[in-house]
Amino acid sequence: MYAKIEAERLLCIRLNQKKLRVDEYIHLKDAITNNSDPANHGKLVILPSTFTGCPRNMHEYAQDAITYLHHGGKPSLFITYKLQRDGRKCD
Repeated sequence: MYAKIEAERLLCIRLNQKKLRVDEYIHLKDAITNNSDPANHGKLVILPSTFTGCPRNMHEYAQDAITYLHHGGKPSLFITYKLQRDGRKCD
């Protein structure tokens, strides 16, 4: 199910590239200027920063975490837990 949702999301992003607002084209510009033949790149699809798992998204999360640490200080307690698919707690 997750793979189908991700596939649909990627398809939507690919088909609506002109409508999407992207933050920066720095990496795209670098890729084109470093290679003299842009045709070798294939079809360029720019993922929005909200796409989970992309480097820009991870960078934003890291920046948010650093901001929280800067304002709130180091956490005194760090708790993790796992849940089963039906909501039960794992040991």
